[in-house]
Amino acid sequence: KQGMSREMKYVQQCMGANGLEKIILREVRGFSAEVYLYGAQVTSWKNDLGEELLFVSSKASFKPPKSIRGGIPICFPQFSNHGSLEHHGFARNKFWTLDPNPPPFPTNSTNKAFIDLILKHSEDDKKNWPHRYEFRLRIALGPAGDLMLTSRIRNTNTDGKSFTFTFAYNTYFYVTDISEVRIEGLETLDYLDNLKNKERFTEQGDAITFESEVDKVYLSTPTKIAIIDHERKRTFVLRKDGLPDAVVWNPWDKKAKSISDLGDNEYKHMLCVQAACVEKPITLKPGEEWKGRQEISPVPSSYCSGQLDPRKVLFSY
Repeated sequence: KQGMSREMKYVQQCMGANGLEKIILREVRGFSAEVYLYGAQVTSWKNDLGEELLFVSSKASFKPPKSIRGGIPICFPQFSNHGSLEHHGFARNKFWTLDPNPPPFPTNSTNKAFIDLILKHSEDDKKNWPHRYEFRLRIALGPAGDLMLTSRIRNTNTDGKSFTFTFAYNTYFYVTDISEVRIEGLETLDYLDNLKNKERFTEQGDAITFESEVDKVYLSTPTKIAIIDHERKRTFVLRKDGLPDAVVWNPWDKKAKSISDLGDNEYKHMLCVQAACVEKPITLKPGEEWKGRQEISPVPSSYCSGQLDPRKVLFSY
């Protein structure tokens, strides 16, 4: 045990499920995250008490080419069925490469627990999506346990062609009981309802709570959204940049039974809130780069008269 703090391993490569390679990020205070090279997918994010903050299905398949149910799948170059490609695009079903010498963080940062994963066009994509691109995903665990994902996508076409894509960080949060969860920051906004043929509605009510299946794309959303888990007195604060939309999804009981890699009752412990760009796709000319970033932080919920004071969470934190 001696000298452990000096030899802290911030980044460690090892074998995960089914012999797939994964990387563990650790921070001094005991926070950790796990990332599979398959899909560049974060599959675990734990706080300093070792509590899991992300949901991964007990039936998740870690067998390519199937995607992993839970954690943070990357939807690129297509979100859901908004286009002609496979559902959620192909980035989550590819093996990414680890950059052995990633560029350092800006000098003002002390961040040591981070990796850069890279995905480039391959011959077998060409049939469906005939573009050259470079996607660099930086996954970083901050000293206070916040998890940051920064995507840089560059058009490297040599034929002068632009390309267009939609995108989402499909984050599955672990919640104690979905009926005791609320989301603040999306009230009064317009959304497209995927359960009603992508029709546009305006959100009523002062905070979003859950009592049935939900699949909505909120438009022109604020940079900060709070997900409040009353049972656990915990709030997730999601900050985002370059991602104007926010998708909220929970399959509820009926739909959950039809999803083969999800346990029948597991919908009670999961909530997907996704920083996304869906409504207005991004177009890049050759040489152009797009950047989209999401940061999630767990903070203890402060109660006041049995209600959370959203001003505290959204502004003072």
